[in-house]
Amino acid sequence: MIEPGRASPPGRLVALTTAAEAFVGPRWLVANHLDPTRWVRLGKPRYRAAVMAVTLGDMVVAFALCSALAYGMSDFAGGSLARRASVWAVSATSQATAAVIAISLAAVSSGDARAGYLGWGVAAGCAGAAGTVLIHRGLAAGRMTIVAPVSAVTAAAVPVVAGLGGGERPGALPLGAVLLALPAVWFVSGGAGARGWSRAEASDGLAAGLAFGVQFTALGQVPESAGLTPLALSQVVAVLAIVGASTAVAAGAWWPRTAPAWLGAVAGVLGGLATVLFQLAAQRGLLTIAGVLTALYPAVTVALAAVALRERISLPQGVGLALAAATVTLVAAG
Repeated sequence: MIEPGRASPPGRLVALTTAAEAFVGPRWLVANHLDPTRWVRLGKPRYRAAVMAVTLGDMVVAFALCSALAYGMSDFAGGSLARRASVWAVSATSQATAAVIAISLAAVSSGDARAGYLGWGVAAGCAGAAGTVLIHRGLAAGRMTIVAPVSAVTAAAVPVVAGLGGGERPGALPLGAVLLALPAVWFVSGGAGARGWSRAEASDGLAAGLAFGVQFTALGQVPESAGLTPLALSQVVAVLAIVGASTAVAAGAWWPRTAPAWLGAVAGVLGGLATVLFQLAAQRGLLTIAGVLTALYPAVTVALAAVALRERISLPQGVGLALAAATVTLVAAG
């Protein structure tokens, strides 16, 4: 928030201001003398230059990549827990936790959520509920090397098609990043080494990816001025959809009765933060870019496994990681 009469800082909007305003609102910042542009003007030259270098475009990349990190960890946790508990219970617990996070952040953020934007929130919630159940079921019953790449590539492709179809025109470098992102996700997820696909594995991965892609696309229609209320509504709708579907087809299996089911809250915290971060990225940049960067979450999972668990990275996964790094570099350079 730049006060009237104050000269605008050089370059684009300071990213720290943008991030802070997203959560607490510009009036609160000014009232409490927490306008980051004042810190930039009063700081030492080297600090001032460092902060000003973080632009709005950089924050889109940062939000989307942090979202990918959280999504990767959330899917791994949820899929592992769903092997030891009801898929419906893990999905309901994780989604309810994500809803609490979204509601809490929406309560302290500012925005004008009109009816049309709330409608996109409802659509995102229904799609997100379907994606959560399908991905947990697929990862629990099938092979991650098939379910993960199919879902990730599909989730990346849907917002790209929607963004380009809606008139988004990324520059040459970001467009090159989009073209690299899809094979990057496929290779790093292990799809290149998968053999003997079953119909259930392929259908769960495809359906989950399509659902998440629709969720990303719907959230991408919510502008920054609407704040986080549509996102909070989407998470509440997702909880209700999971509970309703479980009651109808699984005799109320959504209620957590075991420790692994309750631990679904861990996946929910990560998934909730991931969705919020994606929403912030999509509100500040192109849906095409935010979607493909967020869909790189399998690369994060593989890299963490190699560092923390010392797992061996296969040649196709190494190629995928290199392509993912090139994707991020092209987006940042563009």
